[in-house]
Amino acid sequence: MSTPILVLGAYLLVLIALALWSRRDSQSLKGYFIADKKLPFWVVAFSANATGESGWLLLGLTGMGYTVGAQAYWVVIGEIIGLTASWGLISRKLKKLGDETDSITLPDVMAAKFDDKMHLIRGVAVAIILIMVTTYVTAQMVASGKALSSFVGWDYETGVIIGAIIIVGYTFIGGYKAVSYTDVVQGVLMLLGLILVPAAAIYASGGWSGVTESLQQQDPNLLDMFAVTGDGISGWVVILSFMAIGLPFLGVPQMLIRYMSARDDGEVRKARVMSIGVMIVYLSGAVTVGVAGRALFPGLEDADTIFPTISSNLFPPLIAGLLLVVVLAAIMSTVDSLLLLSSSAVVRDTMQKIFGSDKSDRQLAAYGKFVTVIIGAIGVVFALPDGQYIFWFVLFAWSGLGAAFGPALLGILYYRKITRQGVVAGMLGGFLTSVTWVVVFKEHAYNLYEAIPAFTVGFLLTWLVSRFTWKEEPESGQPNV
Repeated sequence: MSTPILVLGAYLLVLIALALWSRRDSQSLKGYFIADKKLPFWVVAFSANATGESGWLLLGLTGMGYTVGAQAYWVVIGEIIGLTASWGLISRKLKKLGDETDSITLPDVMAAKFDDKMHLIRGVAVAIILIMVTTYVTAQMVASGKALSSFVGWDYETGVIIGAIIIVGYTFIGGYKAVSYTDVVQGVLMLLGLILVPAAAIYASGGWSGVTESLQQQDPNLLDMFAVTGDGISGWVVILSFMAIGLPFLGVPQMLIRYMSARDDGEVRKARVMSIGVMIVYLSGAVTVGVAGRALFPGLEDADTIFPTISSNLFPPLIAGLLLVVVLAAIMSTVDSLLLLSSSAVVRDTMQKIFGSDKSDRQLAAYGKFVTVIIGAIGVVFALPDGQYIFWFVLFAWSGLGAAFGPALLGILYYRKITRQGVVAGMLGGFLTSVTWVVVFKEHAYNLYEAIPAFTVGFLLTWLVSRFTWKEEPESGQPNV
């Protein structure tokens, strides 16, 4: 049996063990979808990071570093700012509000402060989540199929199916607790990979001086973070867009739910420090892989293959196998969270809250497991025909989710005169602007990243509509909306 298959088999045994260990805690709705809000800080930190960074970290961002060189470090700066803002502005307040209202989903929290008899907030939130997440899951299934195909030599279709069985399987059995603890395993693997691989590439290039000398010969602009500004406005828009990739950290629900799952406020504060520290290593390591890889392996046809290329060429088979598992881990750590997010939207927010299902908590948890399987199966169906067409939509899935929920949630947490109409307008405005910008305006606006106009519209609509729909009761001072 080949080394890659042995490594993959050992990795899968760890995932199965964690799923079985978590099984007892997945029998209730709160246990299946949010681990009974009992997770320690180190699990919350690694789970938040692993969920926020999919296979894009090890394939897309490394490829960006390979293609544009030092300019990719603007992404690092932007994402760290966005992540720090998310932990600083949202985490503790969201945890507190979630506990006070006994919420287990993000739509729960967003609807809790309002007398929303028509369930407008939940309805809009569920629709956005299902549209974006189903597509996102499909794309990640495509990525897992390609990763397994190159990893163990299976054909693409087999890779998609096996990858889906693995991911859906441990999510089905163990729920949120299994997903969170597997995120720790996957996050640690990603951390080790993003320390070892750039270090090996720099060493093989003759040190950092060797890297810079090679890049200087290829293209001096690869060493200049401001090189693109020579193009005028379009260059500054590129830098602004790179930095804005961190904006959606303020609103992506698959990450924000991690804050709510912490044991208490003290665990949230400790998780914040660990999360930001680990993310600095993730992001800077990924870009450095690309930059050093460009010096070591110039002329690659596909820049996104630089991480597996370095892994295969600079390490012995066993270590190379572990590093290739890191790519699969990055993909899995996002898909499992997306499956639970969409499942909770169907079961908790739609069945229980909107339609008022009288099913027992245990029955609803069982429904949640089967919805997880169904959404995973939908992802497989769309991924099997190679699924390349789906990736253009993923470019704004991250920004679309962030813009839909970020401005509205910040309004709920910080704006005293927020109204349900303002929340709904902010969600729809942020989401639709993100989509419309990509489809209609982006190519005519220097390719400005869609999160910037989408967040702007989301904030404006949340504030303006709330301002014009606010009705204050004289005695209580609370909104009558």
